[in-house]
Amino acid sequence: MRKIIYNKFDKKAIATLPTVVFPGKTVVVMSESEAERAVDFLLSNSILGIDTETRPSFKKGETHKVSLLQVATHTVCFLFRLNYIGITPSILRLLENQEVPMIGLSLHDDILSLRKRTDFKPGLFIDLQDMVGEIGIEDLSLQKLYANLFHQKISKRQRLTNWDSDVLNDKQKAYAALDAWACINLYEEIVKLKKNRDYDLVIQENEN
Repeated sequence: MRKIIYNKFDKKAIATLPTVVFPGKTVVVMSESEAERAVDFLLSNSILGIDTETRPSFKKGETHKVSLLQVATHTVCFLFRLNYIGITPSILRLLENQEVPMIGLSLHDDILSLRKRTDFKPGLFIDLQDMVGEIGIEDLSLQKLYANLFHQKISKRQRLTNWDSDVLNDKQKAYAALDAWACINLYEEIVKLKKNRDYDLVIQENEN
């Protein structure tokens, strides 16, 4: 069956879709030794999804350093609490790796915020925003892309919560893991559609 995709997905339609939930295991990384073990495991995989979270600023001129680095495989997501451990040598090794592709969205912003903690030479990063145009999609947000390709909704309710909290709550952990894991799904689906060409593109003229 050929897939129907849209150049622009109707934002209003997203609310009617079922909510997607990260189905895997979430592991919070709070020490350098934990980071070392996590990175060894992550680099043994063939593909990774990546994202970051930063404590929101509500006052003019207020800024915060990136709080969280989340890196997912198909089945597990590690949440590196950078506000506690910073960018350790092992995390640096992960970010500079040239063997395992790290898939993200709007990676320029993530890399910029990470480099404000510790400068590094970015490794094998692949930005979904650089790929979607190849199958005719004009939207660039994770929520719209996921709704378009999988007809499921990614909830953004936790985005503006305090990522510097002493303890992340279950909703924050689930949200953070989902965003990184979703990037893998989107990448693999886009690659498949490009290869097989088994889709029809519907052009929506109006802005959503």
